[in-house]
Parts: sequence; structure tokens; C-alpha cells
Amino acid sequence: MHAAGLVLHPRRDSAEAVAAVLGWAAEREIEILGIADELERLDCAAVGVTPAELGSRSDLLVSLGGDGTMLRAMRLADGQRAPVLGVNLGKLGFLAEVDVPELPHALSAIDGRDFTVEPRLAIDARFGGRTHPAFNDVAVVRVPGDGSAVVAVRVNGEQFVSYSADAVVVATPTGSTAYSFSAGGPITSPSVEAVLVTPAAPHSAYSRGVVLSVHDIVALEVLPASGRLAVEVDGQVAGYVEPGDILDLRARRAAARVVRLGMTSFYQRARRKLRLSDSAEIPLG
Repeated sequence: MHAAGLVLHPRRDSAEAVAAVLGWAAEREIEILGIADELERLDCAAVGVTPAELGSRSDLLVSLGGDGTMLRAMRLADGQRAPVLGVNLGKLGFLAEVDVPELPHALSAIDGRDFTVEPRLAIDARFGGRTHPAFNDVAVVRVPGDGSAVVAVRVNGEQFVSYSADAVVVATPTGSTAYSFSAGGPITSPSVEAVLVTPAAPHSAYSRGVVLSVHDIVALEVLPASGRLAVEVDGQVAGYVEPGDILDLRARRAAARVVRLGMTSFYQRARRKLRLSDSAEIPLG
């Protein structure tokens, strides 16, 4: 390994984690890179580069923050060789692999090549002449005062289902534990290659979500009865669509890769971090 990149949360204290990475790298003559604007608040030996250079020059990206930071690191790694190691500095940190106290062990495992990489699906949303990649989800969301999201889901050129709802969420398996989950969608292992479509607060005759193949060509058509809708890509507003507009969505396999150390399974993380519990009506034992 020649270079590793740091992706930092904009506000959380990452000094302990950064020091651990710098100490590990110094012993192995690994160059540590970081986005120049993010390094200004840290007094460290990392080399400042542009976001594009961070993705292309790194052999490993280390995300220090929460799920938002992890998603940003995955976008920087999109189409590059570097896998992403997620280090949780927040509360939930569902996408992260380790907490800060476990970071030295994780770096030792990387030294010993005692890890696996897990490919992650992306969804490319195209509208307004631009393409926006998402690793969690793309959602069309009602704008307060502008009416409901009335949307037709088209699959391979044919209308499949229509929803009237507060939002329609199109998620990857990675994003199945985020907005899609809160809207009632299924928890889905990231090893499954599928696209999940889930209405949030639906008030239409058909209110169930659907699971589509990654090979399907999916489009969301904003119907005449709809209000203006915000398009959220991984939780950030990327633009707006109006009645008559069409949002094209394409799944892209193995767009990024994340480091897995085998310390916990996806199902263990989901049960613990989402605080899943058995039904009180089901007796134990």
C-alpha cells in the first residue's frame, strides 16, 4: 500500500482516530492524503489534495464520521480501486465497520490482509441533464404546500404501479436500513442485488413497496395530479421535478467497495443498531 486517504466529518472531533491512522502509516511509510479544505482544522502530516485526487491516488479510504461521511467516502471511491473502511464517530454509524477504540485492530487486520471487501450497489439518478449517484437512496419528496407526490413507477418502459404519498423512495440494499426502512420497506442484506421502491405515508389504493431487479430500467414519472417534488439523493436535495418530468434510475453494480473485518455480521449490526426486538406476543424458549 502506497497511500491512504482520510475522509473527515466536518464537525466531529476526529483527532484520536487521525492520530491512530498517522502513527500506523508512519511505521509503514504510507502517505496519508486528505481533502485540503478538511485538513485546515487539523494540525497533522496528511497531504492536502482535491476530492478527485483523493479517490484516484488512494489505495484505501478511511471514513471518520457517521453514515453521511461514509456515503461521501463511497462516492469518492466510486469507480476507483480503493475500498472504504468506515470508522464511527457518531451514535448510530450503521454503515461503519468499527468504532474508534477498534481502529488499531482494524489497521493491523488490513496489514495482515485479514479482511474482505464487499461490493456496493449504486443508483444513478438522471434528471435535468445531470446524473447523480446514490449509494443509499433516491427519493422524490413532497414540498410543503405544493401537494402530494403522485408518481408512476415505470419498469422497462411499462407503467407498473402508481403512488400518492408524501414521498417515493428508491433504495439500494445498503439504503434499506435508512429512509426506506422508516417508510416500511424491508431490511435487505447488501449482498442482495436489488432495487427497493417504497412509498412513505401512502394514501393511495396500492400502498405496498416493490422489489425490482438491478437489470430493470426504472423511471419515476411525476403525474399531472402531483405537486412540485424535491429530489433527494442520499438525503441531500439535488433539485426539483414538476408534473410531466421523468426521473431515470439505473442500478450500477459494484460501484464502490467497503472493508469488512468479519467482527459482526450484517444481521447482528441490524439487530443491535436498529434496536430490533422480538414480538412481546411470542414466548421465549
